[in-house]
Amino acid sequence: MVYPWQPVHVALLGAQPLLQEPADTSETNGLKLTIDSTSTWNSQFERTELIPQTTANLGTGNLFYHFSISHPATNLPDICFFESHFTELKYGVDNATHLTWMVQSVGQWDTPFTPGTWFNFAYDIDFSAGTVGLWASTGSSPLVKVVQNIAASTSTNSEDWHLGVLRLVSDPTQEDWYFSGVYIENGPITTSVGTGTGGGTTTSASTSTITSTSSTGTISTTSTSTSSTTTAAGPTATHFGQCGGTGYSGPTVCASPYTCTAISPPYYYQVRRRQ
Repeated sequence: MVYPWQPVHVALLGAQPLLQEPADTSETNGLKLTIDSTSTWNSQFERTELIPQTTANLGTGNLFYHFSISHPATNLPDICFFESHFTELKYGVDNATHLTWMVQSVGQWDTPFTPGTWFNFAYDIDFSAGTVGLWASTGSSPLVKVVQNIAASTSTNSEDWHLGVLRLVSDPTQEDWYFSGVYIENGPITTSVGTGTGGGTTTSASTSTITSTSSTGTISTTSTSTSSTTTAAGPTATHFGQCGGTGYSGPTVCASPYTCTAISPPYYYQVRRRQ
């Protein structure tokens, strides 16, 4: 399924072959999104993204949300998220140069975000079962399942899938992000990069640690269930953990010196440093 996409809060948007994932032969152009001081949203955030434009129900059954992402060697928040933030990529959470895949604000998978390398992803979301998993690869390597499906508060109104970047207004630094291979499909998943036709071969990892090698770089991935941004036994939410929002039942008091910050009110509030 391929749907129209609407650019929102875009400071600079360009489409050209040089921005395309080389393995993606089904598309003519890739997309460059730039976020800077002109991308202000809701006073304290900067935002640039694509969102679906469709009347189809994108929140039922088992769907795979595909995309490829890269960044240049220069000009490098929350990335690729739903409004409720039940799953998302984050950049620079535990390591300043890493991508971390989160489920319910808990890190499940981590990798260095190497400049010039294309990282291919598919969020494996079973809305009926209330679970989400992750498929990943680099370059032209086929997608492999790096995190098995785990429980999550899966929900979408079919318009709140944000393919882009959300960051706090902290400095005027320009960041460039490249996107390619954006589509949503029913299962079984298409594991080959750039075809986007559905019904592909399913290739899953039997262990929690995999290494995929491609001509553009190597991605070593480890899934974990021990990394957490909140303390289950304590009364406080820790840095970058969730501290409020629709349906949230965890701690709402933030560890010092942080404060509970509205990210996507009323759905999601997160522990951030006081500005």
